[in-house]
Amino acid sequence: MVAMLTFPQIDPVALQIGPLALHWYGLTYLVAFGLFLLLARMRLRHPPYAGLRAEGLWHTRDIEDMLFFGVLGVVVGGRLGYALFYKPAWFASHPLEILAVWQGGMSFHGGMLGVIASQWWFARSRGRPFWQVMDLIAPCVPLGLASGRVGNFINGELWGRVADPSLPWAMVFPQSGSMLPRHPSQIYQFLLEGVLLFVLLWFYARRRRAEGQVAAVFLGGYGLMRFVAEYFREPDAYLGLLALGLSMGQWLCVPMMVGGVLLWIWAGRRADPLPRG
Repeated sequence: MVAMLTFPQIDPVALQIGPLALHWYGLTYLVAFGLFLLLARMRLRHPPYAGLRAEGLWHTRDIEDMLFFGVLGVVVGGRLGYALFYKPAWFASHPLEILAVWQGGMSFHGGMLGVIASQWWFARSRGRPFWQVMDLIAPCVPLGLASGRVGNFINGELWGRVADPSLPWAMVFPQSGSMLPRHPSQIYQFLLEGVLLFVLLWFYARRRRAEGQVAAVFLGGYGLMRFVAEYFREPDAYLGLLALGLSMGQWLCVPMMVGGVLLWIWAGRRADPLPRG
């Protein structure tokens, strides 16, 4: 008999002081925000931002404001995206439940649209080129996403599809309602959408690129990584697999991949590369 790993049933509460409970998942969000601040400040030393900063066009405080707007975008967009993409009929009949974010239910794709909208507002209000803003933040996002996947694993949620019992890292998630071995898809997403995408983007963004191309690589790269990871992640029970045997997450990644390629081509053709920093 092959010995299988079992999900360790980690207490989702990291610290309890009286009625106040601090959850691991909340801590992963704080880690994500902290990583963004650290990495975005490092990005200001890269071209073209180093030169623009020397000219007084970029400041460290801009990073803090971008994070503030971005957090609003993640929360509002993530919740609305979940309602529209995953449970439109239910939320249409229970519209006030959209406000109940503490009950769970967030969509990455909705959160991404919320961040895009928030950074458009930031760029417009500060007189900055929109794609210059997006190129700055794009490499700073994947490690934050990786942190969120750690939170998913700790909570024992978003488990994977049934795996071959001989797979050394196959894991039983009792929360799934069965004792079948499954892919730890949260870890796959941590490695693909988080660590690998960060490494690729960080090194790609270190060199001089046409404005918009770094954001394009994030858009297409995340779409590809998530599309692959979804083959190992159990689809939502109330949706199952959709047309062509793809999950909702995969279908939402298709326009990301296509859009990333088109944006990269368009960005390279529309203007000369950014000035050196």
